[in-house]
Amino acid sequence: MTKDVIALTPAMPDLRTLLAGLYAGGPDLGVSTLADGAVVQLCAPDGRPLVSVEAPLLVQVPGETTRLLGDTGQEAPVWWTEARASTAVAEAGRLAGSFAGRLATVLGGTVWPPEAATTEVVPLTTDVSAVPVPVTGTPAVDVLTTTTAVVIQDRPLVPLTSWLSDALRTAAESDRALQIVTPPTARLTLPTRTVLHGLPNRWVVQDPEHGYYDGLSGAVLHWKGGTFAPVRDEAGKASPAEAFTATTVTAERQLLLTLRTRHAPDADLVLGRSLETAFRRLTGRPPAGWSTAEPVNLPWSTRELTDLARARAPRPTYLVAVGSPDRPALATVRVLRTPAGVEEDVSLSFGYGDGESPPLSAVEELAAELDAGHGLVTLLTSLRSARRDLTVPAGAEQPPVPVSFTLGHVEADRVGRARAERPPTGPPPTRLGRAADAALHYRLGDGTDVEAWGRFRRLLGHLRPVVQDSATTP
Repeated sequence: MTKDVIALTPAMPDLRTLLAGLYAGGPDLGVSTLADGAVVQLCAPDGRPLVSVEAPLLVQVPGETTRLLGDTGQEAPVWWTEARASTAVAEAGRLAGSFAGRLATVLGGTVWPPEAATTEVVPLTTDVSAVPVPVTGTPAVDVLTTTTAVVIQDRPLVPLTSWLSDALRTAAESDRALQIVTPPTARLTLPTRTVLHGLPNRWVVQDPEHGYYDGLSGAVLHWKGGTFAPVRDEAGKASPAEAFTATTVTAERQLLLTLRTRHAPDADLVLGRSLETAFRRLTGRPPAGWSTAEPVNLPWSTRELTDLARARAPRPTYLVAVGSPDRPALATVRVLRTPAGVEEDVSLSFGYGDGESPPLSAVEELAAELDAGHGLVTLLTSLRSARRDLTVPAGAEQPPVPVSFTLGHVEADRVGRARAERPPTGPPPTRLGRAADAALHYRLGDGTDVEAWGRFRRLLGHLRPVVQDSATTP
């Protein structure tokens, strides 16, 4: 298992400070680099990596360190320097702690987790010649087989860090699954859950009492053929782990929006405006920040994220956005160039505690605004009983329940208005905008009636084939 240690400092670690940290193991250890210098590795005399250190990241978004690490005493702006130590060598974890502790001591910062901090020189006493040579150059990957890249995480909350993003990209390029192994007490952030949702990727929970099981589906797992796979009975059926099904009822809720917009690919296109509109309508303010991974480090800017997506085109761009600390809000955005134009697939989640009311009354006005000015294709709104902080525990959660579905006016024209305005069940849709080219807003329920899923499926079946590829479900 690798050990993650993070130094949070008010000033950027300069070269001299980084070198002081890298001397945590004394002068006998070597230094190498990966990713064009973006990752520095502290190595044993024979070159085996012991600790990998990512380039310092300036986190400028308020609340990010608290959201991901808890109360650290350091808030934005703060420099985040993350080190990963391989436990293939016993001293590596202490080396990472000494590296981070030295940075924090020199620059007046803190270390997470605090118990890892030290400034002692950690001599290498392990006979590294007996340690297997790593078969991967990706620091985040602990085990690599012909079919699977395994990442073992021991942190309480597993964010979609640049380490994990790199591991995911590398696994996909080599036709491998990415499987993250955690203890049962760990939780995932929503961006991490998003990239693990659906095979071949998987969240593997290692429970001392119950063995291995899937943290999202609950299926009992075992290591077979170089990957974690479900244990199946004679009929080929997988069974859920007992620990997964033992859930806790909560009064906290999440409001979920899944929307797609489409734009003409012209030079004046600015992306992210539909996301900003949703944030303003539902929270009263724009997103606090954005990034391509977690921690979300950049202040919100539609122009900057547009420039990034334009530079990456025609390749897709994956983004994460976060709200202000007083209202838990997270969004993932996938920008994709298609024959129809430039599309943004957006998933938004907002958290509400017991006694807080999700602003369902604002959704209809939001849908109208998205259709009028932001190229709305579809919008699905749902509610679920789940954690206000938007983290994902390793256990069964209540599924989301649809509240409404909106069909943009261009899609309504493609379906045919005579058909689209006569759903198979329920009342006729509300017209949003001018009658000739109005978007259609279908009410499905209040977020508590599970029969709303049946109504939604029948509606999509009625609107097919045009809508089936545009409407996505959580």
